Amino acid sequence: MNITPIEWCDRTWNPVTGCLHGCPYCYAKKHVRRFKRGYKEIFSSRNIHSLDAAGYVTTKKGKTIKNAYPYGFEPTFHRHRLEEPQNLKKPQNIFVCDMADLFGKWVPNEWIKRVFMACAAAPQHRYLFLTKNPKRYEQFIDLPLPENMWFGFSQTNNHQHIGFNTHPSWKVFVSIEPLLERLTKTGSEGIDWAIVGAETGNQKGKIVPERSWIEDIVNECRRTGTPVFMKDSLAPIWGEPLIREYPWEKG
Repeated sequence: MNITPIEWCDRTWNPVTGCLHGCPYCYAKKHVRRFKRGYKEIFSSRNIHSLDAAGYVTTKKGKTIKNAYPYGFEPTFHRHRLEEPQNLKKPQNIFVCDMADLFGKWVPNEWIKRVFMACAAAPQHRYLFLTKNPKRYEQFIDLPLPENMWFGFSQTNNHQHIGFNTHPSWKVFVSIEPLLERLTKTGSEGIDWAIVGAETGNQKGKIVPERSWIEDIVNECRRTGTPVFMKDSLAPIWGEPLIREYPWEKG
């Protein structure tokens, strides 16, 4: 479990890593690629993997070393990380699986349920999930889940389907990052939080949102009473101060 520069949480926790969405702007995949230099990945012809202990790789010089991503960006369940939240006593806001999509269609239900059980075993923390496949949440509506779990979905453009059903007791948020076009409608209606950010990095064709796009989102959130959190990437566009609201601090 790592301290993170992600502004809206304290730590990241990755009991599952890897993703098959193939998003061109994915920061997680770029991060994993840096770990591939100088060694050969564990050979496998499968698409998903499971580890009971820390993964190891062999360097080009034949030395065996520990590595967090022995299968590169292929989905991997790290069972040995499930107890990490219990070892952290101070309450934290924990982003679960920032290096994966835990609710991707390729992820077995067993993996998700085991992660939920690990969250329940350390109730002092607040757990934040984020997926591009929020319809998958519906498979777990009837589970007795702790109230300290927040379920997020990504929206970057007007073509993503954002409709899904959750239990009335669930806390739901939208992450509009990267904001790739002016949104005609966001998912802020009936949700508890909206996070907004721009595309980062120096890649060719990077989209820089216009201030009016951000204003549209803020205005809609003000209409629906939804707290807004702006990431650092919006500072050059919005200016200072950024809007930084946390829903658990309302009132």
